[in-house]
Amino acid sequence: MKIKRYIISILIIAIGFYSCSEDTIDLIGQGTLTGRVVDDQSKTPIANVRISTNPASSTVFTDEEGRFTIEPIAEDDYAVQAELDRYVTAFEAVSVRANQIGNVVFEMVVSKTANSSPIAPELIAPIDNSIGVELNTTFIWSSSATDSDDITYDLELRNTFSNTKEVYSVINDTILTVANLNLGTTYFWQVSANDGGNEKVLSQVGQFRTINLDRAPFLFTRLENGNSVIYAGVESEDNGYTEYQLTSSTTNSFRPRANAETSKIAFLRTQGGIVHLFTMNADGSNVQKLSGSIPVNGFRLSEIDFAWSQNGSKIYYPNFDKLYSIGINGSGAALIYQTPDGSLISEVATSEFDQDVIAIKTNNINGYQTNIYTLNLSTQLVLNRVLTNYDGAAGGLDLDANGNRILYTIDLSGSQNEQYRIFESRVFIYDFNSGINLQLDADVDIGENDLDPRWSPSEGQVVLTRQANNLNSTPSIYSIDLNSNNSSNDDKLLFSNASMPDWE
Repeated sequence: MKIKRYIISILIIAIGFYSCSEDTIDLIGQGTLTGRVVDDQSKTPIANVRISTNPASSTVFTDEEGRFTIEPIAEDDYAVQAELDRYVTAFEAVSVRANQIGNVVFEMVVSKTANSSPIAPELIAPIDNSIGVELNTTFIWSSSATDSDDITYDLELRNTFSNTKEVYSVINDTILTVANLNLGTTYFWQVSANDGGNEKVLSQVGQFRTINLDRAPFLFTRLENGNSVIYAGVESEDNGYTEYQLTSSTTNSFRPRANAETSKIAFLRTQGGIVHLFTMNADGSNVQKLSGSIPVNGFRLSEIDFAWSQNGSKIYYPNFDKLYSIGINGSGAALIYQTPDGSLISEVATSEFDQDVIAIKTNNINGYQTNIYTLNLSTQLVLNRVLTNYDGAAGGLDLDANGNRILYTIDLSGSQNEQYRIFESRVFIYDFNSGINLQLDADVDIGENDLDPRWSPSEGQVVLTRQANNLNSTPSIYSIDLNSNNSSNDDKLLFSNASMPDWE
């Protein structure tokens, strides 16, 4: 009996051993998990982000480049979690396979509950509703971040004169200087603060008005983006000149002429392809159109000039072969002279004391065969002839106060060409009493032209435009002292990139 039990036991052990030898043990494979964490907005790497997985594996932190590695990690399907203060916790799914690398990228979003909005800016300067603000103005406001975010401030500046808006941006700074504001103009300004993680916050809207200009001695034009813009020039404390823009750069305005009696500036402006006569206040405000059905016209509108009457009650201007007068309120347009030979009137000048005498420049349709003479308006008789049928270009008329002398220019080259290119323009002074005609002693070089001369208020100086004689050259405005022998370069540069001067 014992023998049977022993045999049975041996058989059971053998069967069990055989059974075990047929089963295999499945080993779990291992791979590698890599990844990177960046900011959702800036795409910059984020360091020290806590990385964990589900199912659980090792917990690691990102390096300075936002990268992490978990190695080894059992092959499986994982939910990877990225955690960092101020950011919304992020999850990404990834599969890790044996002997392979699984990769995941997180773009973490700043938590709105963790990222506080910056403090709304408070406007400090210019003071609200202030008047007489300088044209180069420093804007100051107060604001700050409530956390470590950089703050971008946008200064929005609205010009009520031109109905335009400019936006200036600075980062973290609360001071900004803006140059070349318009004269006598009301501005509205507002500052916004944006930390990149919240809605921007706005300041209140501020208002101020820039300084007015009662009267400036110099007027001139400057070409900007295809348009002529009128500027005023005032002498500054450092013996230089401060420039003030009077007309918008969106309109073509030129040939400014000031009148002390009315404190007005007359000028020409292109409107719908037609040139008209306008007036404005000394600060560029209150622009009024004078000419209506009879516009300003003639040879080359850039060569056309007009003149105030002696008392400032009207203005004389040309229209082809005719000369008109018009009241400064735009009424009473009247024909006062017509050339007997049909030649075109391009320029007119008046004296300060004799309201009956004017000077006129006429030319043919090409700008040549120039005549310059004085005329008695009452009798319509020619008084003095300065230039008769001159072949080349000439112009730039300006009578002195007594009407005894006239400034004008002549192209000494005598050239006639389709481009009306002037090669050697020089300034002359003709004395009606003596009949003497003198060339102005100036430091003009060969290849340069002196154009558009004007008497100074004291008549002891002349202001003019000087530029190279090649087409599209840049002009500048100079003054010349008539009391100097001009042996030491007394020509004084007043304004660069400027032309069509007026000195009242």
